[in-house]
Amino acid sequence: MPDPQSAFWPAGLPRHLTVPRTNLFYNLEVAARRYPDKPLAIFYDTPLSYADFLHQVETLAGHLEIVCGVKPGDRVLLYLQNSPQFMLAYYAILRANAVVVPVNPMNLAEELRHYVVDTGAATIVTAQDLMPQVRPLMTHGLRHVLVAAYADYLTVPTDLPVPEAIAAPREQITGEGVVLWSTMLAGAHRPGAITAGADDLAVMPYTSGTTGHPKGC
Repeated sequence: MPDPQSAFWPAGLPRHLTVPRTNLFYNLEVAARRYPDKPLAIFYDTPLSYADFLHQVETLAGHLEIVCGVKPGDRVLLYLQNSPQFMLAYYAILRANAVVVPVNPMNLAEELRHYVVDTGAATIVTAQDLMPQVRPLMTHGLRHVLVAAYADYLTVPTDLPVPEAIAAPREQITGEGVVLWSTMLAGAHRPGAITAGADDLAVMPYTSGTTGHPKGC
């Protein structure tokens, strides 16, 4: 049976797409090498260049591997508000050949516990405003907690209204297994080789859990 779209398909345009056999981190690396000084993101008027973004991703990936002991295929919880740190951690987890498990920051401690147990995650990347939800789980599976302060990425004056949680200055949060984001960046750890390929699991999103516990999919 003739394809009904054939009559309208532009001449010379391929009918099928070739899916690249690269991983997601490769796309970031290519863009950063090509446009190092261009802003990848602007956070309340503070720009973050591709080069700086890539450097910080590599440093965070090294921390995950060397300090947190993250191995290929491990699940790492990403429990943050929309922020530069969310994006950096997302790519760093991929760079460490691990699996991103994004968690809605509206989840409370008991809800967060389900993600820890269900994924077997031992490492979480979070922010200081969410630490009251994370602390109860630090003796129930979580061994490594990386804590960000959103205000660290507010370095340019802005007339935009900044939420209180975003503008809050960095707190000196301590505890066994707790590392501040600023300390992590100063550590300058370098990750090993990237081995994740196109067929490896990259992200494990969860359902909302409207009718039961959220399910990874």
